[in-house]
Amino acid sequence: MTITITAFEQSPDRGQGLARDMPVRWALEEVGQPYNVRRLSFAAMKEAEHLALHPFGQIPTYEEGDFILFESGAILLHIVYHHPGLLPRDANARGSAIAWIFAALTTMEPPIVERSMAVLLESDKSWSVERLALLDQRVRNRLDQLSDRLGSADWLDGAFSAGDLMMVSVLRRLRSSGLLTEYPNLAAYVARAEARPAFQRAFDDQLALFKRGS
Repeated sequence: MTITITAFEQSPDRGQGLARDMPVRWALEEVGQPYNVRRLSFAAMKEAEHLALHPFGQIPTYEEGDFILFESGAILLHIVYHHPGLLPRDANARGSAIAWIFAALTTMEPPIVERSMAVLLESDKSWSVERLALLDQRVRNRLDQLSDRLGSADWLDGAFSAGDLMMVSVLRRLRSSGLLTEYPNLAAYVARAEARPAFQRAFDDQLALFKRGS
């Protein structure tokens, strides 16, 4: 059965591929699985029909026949478990790739998202400059560690994997901040991933939907 995922009708990122449906789209492109996209307004996301799929009223969701899943990390794991191409065959290497998925979502993403929200919602506060400096340092601390771990390698642990896909999806949130340019190896890492044909197809498709709805 054809997979259906949900996405914003009008993404707040204006088509830059930062919404959480992007890693799901990218993964499906990497493993060669066709999918449909059902776009939702912010109001529709809070209605009963969608809440039956996602109890927190967010995107993305994943539907394949009677099977329903929510949360981008869980959806990514489901995809890579059922379709070859994004997880190594070796059990130890597979475990490492999965660890990087969790590292991206639970270690790298929280300070990056906190910084983004501060810029978006707190820039008019009298204390915003001092707070942003603290948040920048928290992000840099994680980038320091990730940069050291990556070193001069192309990917985090051998060949490109689902771990790289999710890590790059998180790092792309920093583009407008300028912080990523302080780490040439990480900036190059993101650029390598974005050059992958599967990423380009996923990005172009979501951008086309955004433009069509604008």
